Amino acid sequence: MDELEKMLLMQVADLHKIPEGAYNIRKDGGTGGRNSTENVQIVSKTDGKSGIDIIIKPNTKNESVHIPVIITQTGLKEVVYNDFYIGENADVLIIAGCGIHNCGQQESEHSGIHTFHVGKGARVRYVEKHYGGGDGNGENVMNPTTEIFLDEGAHMEMETTQIKGIDSTVRVTNATLEKKANLVIREKIYTHGKQFAKTDFSVDLNGEDSGADVVSRSVAAEHSVQEFISRINGNGKCHGHTECDAIIMDSARVTAVPELTANNVDAELIHEAAIGKIAGEQLIKLMTLGLTEQEAEEQIIKGFLS
Repeated sequence: MDELEKMLLMQVADLHKIPEGAYNIRKDGGTGGRNSTENVQIVSKTDGKSGIDIIIKPNTKNESVHIPVIITQTGLKEVVYNDFYIGENADVLIIAGCGIHNCGQQESEHSGIHTFHVGKGARVRYVEKHYGGGDGNGENVMNPTTEIFLDEGAHMEMETTQIKGIDSTVRVTNATLEKKANLVIREKIYTHGKQFAKTDFSVDLNGEDSGADVVSRSVAAEHSVQEFISRINGNGKCHGHTECDAIIMDSARVTAVPELTANNVDAELIHEAAIGKIAGEQLIKLMTLGLTEQEAEEQIIKGFLS
């Protein structure tokens, strides 16, 4: 890999070299490297779709799977389907993410559809980062879709981060939870310029004692626009919480729409939404320590999104 490709891998997957264990690196629409292990098999799809199947054996512990995507060709547009089959009682870390470096005039786009089938009692931590770079003439577009199916007692933590440089993104996540399943989602987004970001979460709490905790933190600066929609449907005895905290700056616009539906008398559902500017006293306090106003803003934003 050249230095640009290495930089993208570092940004989206914290990789400074080819990882140990199971991995699949997708590069400019093709395969940049792949490795399976005894417990984690990665195979190309055979149904005509572009993408891979990741099969993790039951009881697999302390293993990681890296599946980053990097794009350096202007005008490349792709739709990729990745399906994860996590066996019962497994406990794994999955690191994804997409980095686009577009130095041309055309739009580059990656749309990834990830479907998770998490077996009974299994635990998954899923980390996904998005990053865009280039000279700013060609737009970087990413539209990730995540479908989650949690069997009885399964647990999934999902961390998504939009780092910088994504001109347009529509992020869709749908989840269905069975008995005693639990889902935790943490989203972080920063937009600037004329960027647009939309998040659409929908969670069905079907099983008894299932639970979901969905939290989004975002900063919208300059003329960027953000939309946040979060739906939780309590279809049985369950607990659901959704929260959106946003800092708005300059001429940006932010819309937050939390939606709760209780279809069972024992469904306990909570929503919170807060949108506001950086407090003046926070800026003053940091500026008295010697920071400029811009440096103070950067520190506040960094802490808010950490």
